[in-house]
Amino acid sequence: MVRVTAKIVGEMMMISVQSSIKSKVLCLLVVILCACEQHPVHQQSVILTGLTMGTTYTVKIVSSESILDRSVVSAEINRQLDNVNKQMSTYIETSDLSLFNQSDTKEWVEIPIELYTVIEEALRINVLSENAFDISIGPVVNLWGFGPEEKSGTVPHNTAINKALDKVGSQYIHLRSKPYSIRKDKPDLTIDLSAIAKGFAVDIIADYLDKLAINNYMVEIGGEIKAKGFNPENNSWPDNKSWHIGIEKPLSDQRTVQSIVALDDTGMATSGDYRNYFEENGIRYSHTINPGTGKPITHNLASVTVLHPSTMTADAMATALLVLGPEQGFALALKENLAALFTIREKNSFTEKMTPQFRNALAYSE
Repeated sequence: MVRVTAKIVGEMMMISVQSSIKSKVLCLLVVILCACEQHPVHQQSVILTGLTMGTTYTVKIVSSESILDRSVVSAEINRQLDNVNKQMSTYIETSDLSLFNQSDTKEWVEIPIELYTVIEEALRINVLSENAFDISIGPVVNLWGFGPEEKSGTVPHNTAINKALDKVGSQYIHLRSKPYSIRKDKPDLTIDLSAIAKGFAVDIIADYLDKLAINNYMVEIGGEIKAKGFNPENNSWPDNKSWHIGIEKPLSDQRTVQSIVALDDTGMATSGDYRNYFEENGIRYSHTINPGTGKPITHNLASVTVLHPSTMTADAMATALLVLGPEQGFALALKENLAALFTIREKNSFTEKMTPQFRNALAYSE
């Protein structure tokens, strides 16, 4: 596991741990909690934390005690997160996804609507990114030693890579909605949703809080985050309302803030190559695998941060853009009107490229 830190600037607030099975990087969450100049004195902050999906979650709610029953809300959050695990976990042998992966049938298999929704978005982004995001890439990730199996730390032979690629391909996954079902053309094809499911889980918790008419909150699961409204605990920012989230500079040996964005009813996800890698013969091999080659990315794009109303979409798009690289990825972000930040590794420094939509959300940058 890698560690994710969230803090008020100058003051440590909370620590969470991101799962190592997900091709995601540590991203420093600097939460500058801002309030309106005048707000009802009875509003208070409630922080709920726990474990889920191989990592931790933090939900911070700003509401009135008279309308918020902490125990009821906490229980429902845990119930909904448990439901996501029971459907999408590859570690729970009886989850809906695990049962599908274990099956060698090519027939239609009914699945819950939530699982259908996540796979549908994953397949959409696979097409949009021209195969840069592939939820069936697990066998190749495992071969390189970046999956849940024991890490090898060695470069596999091309023959082994090609054999693993034979089991991969989102084009072999099919969905239908009446009833919600999935089938695969290859019996040994498996699906891993670790690069999109946490974003989905953030969204469903945010949706639950919306239904409770809670308008000020932050939800974070394993580094994926969504924030809405304001927090009254700090008024140091001139807008006095937005949550301010820090993005970590992509350094493997230290944690410093690179940029800060203001979020309101927006999700954020970051992918990068600087936390999970190994070196052999002086060459660095990242955990981010290009599905087209079956090998780690070789370009100099260190990390990508995406902002989007759907944290699920931000989660998957951050990975897709990282795989595509600084030129192709940036071109796709512009084409899709995405709010995206690209941090490019130079010899001894980093340069940034950002879309206009991301610049509009930027509160601070080095």
